[in-house]
Amino acid sequence: MTEVSGESRHAVEQRVAELKLTHNDLDAAIEALGQKGSYDDLQMQRMKRRKLQLKDEICRLEAMLSPDIIA
Repeated sequence: MTEVSGESRHAVEQRVAELKLTHNDLDAAIEALGQKGSYDDLQMQRMKRRKLQLKDEICRLEAMLSPDIIA
């Protein structure tokens, strides 16, 4: 994975922060929908899939921010 620096690094950090906020909002929405009791299974499945996609994207971007350490 390529490490980023400078202005590009700032943009990636900003994007990670935005994605984390969206991920947390989606988590709260899923929790609220689950507590509601009756909900559309398809809607819940889509929300959980989107949450997982966000988490994967966050991990990918964070990996770009951290240099690979070869032990």
